[in-house]
Amino acid sequence: MRVAYFDCFSGVCGSMIIGALLDAGLDLEWLETELSGMKISGYRLRAEKTLKNGISGTGFHVDADEGVPHRSAAELLRIVDESDLEPDVKESSKSIMSAVAGTEARIHNRDVSTIHMHEVAGIDSIIDVVGSVLALKKLGVEAVYSSPIHVGTGFVECAHGTLPVPAPATVALLEGIPVYSRGIDAELATPTGVAILRVLSRGFGPFPSMKIERTGYGAGDHELEIPNLLRVTIGESADDVYEHDDVVLVETNLDDMNPEFFGHVSDLLWERGALDVYTTPIYMKKNRPATMLSVLISPDRLDDVISTLAMETTTLGMRINHVERKKLARETVEVQTKWGPTRVKVGRVGDRIANVAPEYEDCRRIAREHGVALKDVYDEVIANARRA
Repeated sequence: MRVAYFDCFSGVCGSMIIGALLDAGLDLEWLETELSGMKISGYRLRAEKTLKNGISGTGFHVDADEGVPHRSAAELLRIVDESDLEPDVKESSKSIMSAVAGTEARIHNRDVSTIHMHEVAGIDSIIDVVGSVLALKKLGVEAVYSSPIHVGTGFVECAHGTLPVPAPATVALLEGIPVYSRGIDAELATPTGVAILRVLSRGFGPFPSMKIERTGYGAGDHELEIPNLLRVTIGESADDVYEHDDVVLVETNLDDMNPEFFGHVSDLLWERGALDVYTTPIYMKKNRPATMLSVLISPDRLDDVISTLAMETTTLGMRINHVERKKLARETVEVQTKWGPTRVKVGRVGDRIANVAPEYEDCRRIAREHGVALKDVYDEVIANARRA
């Protein structure tokens, strides 16, 4: 699987993403031709080589004509919908624009259909969003990953006045994403850049295992004590037979909670997006028997889970660990049996079937309706699934 990893050691913005991909081999003329399918005018694209602290990178710029208007979220989405872009490019681009629009609407207490997104509604940002999606597809990238994002500090001037860095829209889009600041007085992460990575990235963490094929540097506009560059590394995943993502493991030890409460708490955690919930018998100090409650979640669900555990259990604290999860590629298929159709989860390692897991509730229903042993239903389903 071909993957791209964005190293955001100096932040991220839309133009830096495209600059990095141009630096990695994307053809600018091809990009211009593809973007013309959006039926908008009043701009010109240019790219130039530049040096940042001695490192060569590519700066990408959109020169807009005077008087080109800012557009509402609805206008942006309509432009993409009515374009000649391929359906998958349209959907990814609209998802990015919708993420920004929803964030702006929430911050400014406005209806999302009428919100004008100011700094992220200019023609340059439309180009940045759609161009990034087009570029990654052209370069054959099947999975995108990113490092934690360096956000900077200080203040920035924008349409709403003087705002703290990172700006409110950027902070909202960064929810669930690991970030840091090294005290550099500049806006390093912009809403457009963050939204592109938020929607397209499978995870934010360390460098993934890959065989590197090419590297590119996209140049920003700042002159800083560190290189104002975004690095993209593209290559073939070294372990492409497995899927992987970054998740959070939350654990707490409970020795004074009514055991009857565990089922209730587990149900709440599942409702609030838990990927897995399980308990482990343990012994605590003074050899007291206790239960460790473990919850596996995606990073954006962390606050919900912490609140649930704090309010619904007797915990006084939780351990939080960011972990990488390896997964078999999986799909749910329908298998025919002599009692009717049954759903089955199939796990694959490459092209080879590694595991077959019948859907418990389907098998239980068949066993009750037909008066047969549950284990016999399981055996029949597994055998039929492997033959299929």
